[in-house]
Amino acid sequence: MLILNKIQEYFPDSFEREQLAANQLASFDALWTLDAGWFEVPNERRGGWSGVSRYVLANGDAIFIKRQKNHVYRSWQNLFLPVATFEREFKNILHFQKLAIPTMTLVYFGQRRINGDLQSILITRELKDFQALDAEDYQPINKLSQSSRKSVIQAAANAIRHMHDCKIQHNCLYLKHVFIKIVDDRQVDVRFIDLEKAKWRPWKNLAMFRDLASLLRHAEGWSKTDCLRFFLCYNQQRRLSKASKQSLTNILQQIEHKNNHGK
Repeated sequence: MLILNKIQEYFPDSFEREQLAANQLASFDALWTLDAGWFEVPNERRGGWSGVSRYVLANGDAIFIKRQKNHVYRSWQNLFLPVATFEREFKNILHFQKLAIPTMTLVYFGQRRINGDLQSILITRELKDFQALDAEDYQPINKLSQSSRKSVIQAAANAIRHMHDCKIQHNCLYLKHVFIKIVDDRQVDVRFIDLEKAKWRPWKNLAMFRDLASLLRHAEGWSKTDCLRFFLCYNQQRRLSKASKQSLTNILQQIEHKNNHGK
């Protein structure tokens, strides 16, 4: 016997709802059963599975449909009622938007329990003309002209600093999660993706040490000069102050420890 609990659905506005409706996708069931192929092969962990599909709407716009089943996380706040990781990412997207931290455009979130299984769907718009910082076009980053390279590093540093000023830690900050669009040599747009693990921290430095250690440790194709330029831009300094030098030393020590002892 099918046991279906109430479906929870969220559309950010009527426009997104109408766009999905025009493609017969304005219901949870239509989205859940949609055969769109996998953009990323589903991963099976956390006691369930989670996968991503790319789908082109009738008007030519592309969206990413993320679907998961029993893919949950637990914390001291929800020990007895596990929460879908997409629910956490959905809430983080809204929080990032409220704080003017650049991120994805939300199209839809929905979840339901059916026969005891938790099913969740999260849809965002494709970041048109954006590429991840680890994309081939930016590897190594010195493929770019000197002026473009400076603009890219400065834009990324400014966006990350703003996120940390809001006391938000991305918690999985790698080049592949920082998307950029080069408008011209002076203007670069930035977006953060994969916000499942993002969280509030009581002090900015906690977010900074964790995120920058992750970013710089995996910044393949970046020279020492690129990393130093990034840190100067992040701190809005032309020369590192004594405090900034100490912060950089702490970050480099974290990186060395990770390199010596693994993840």
